[in-house]
Amino acid sequence: MKKHILIVDDEAEIRDLLAQYLGSAGFRTTTAATPAEAFAALERDAPHLVISDLQLEESDGLAMLEKIRVRLPGVPLILLTGVLFDQQVVANTLSQKVDCYIEKTAPLSRVLAEIKRLTGA
Repeated sequence: MKKHILIVDDEAEIRDLLAQYLGSAGFRTTTAATPAEAFAALERDAPHLVISDLQLEESDGLAMLEKIRVRLPGVPLILLTGVLFDQQVVANTLSQKVDCYIEKTAPLSRVLAEIKRLTGA
């Protein structure tokens, strides 16, 4: 059975790129542009991992991920964002809320490696 990844980003190009890349790597993906779409997707089909942008049009992606953590406590969460944080913020704050922080400028191979590491795929 393919691992299911939920991708949440308000930029269609990012959602589509990740979905296509991860699909070609053997994952099943669902995409959402808003937190409301993400929560609806969670209800239909729980993912094995969630990737979300930080700055979503309708909400704060980190706040959404915290709510997902409550609903699905064992599901790994990746924050993929263009907002750059220094290592102290990542170590002291983000690491307590998400399983992995990746800058959008990182190569897709890094995203894939983290997904494999977190899902055991």
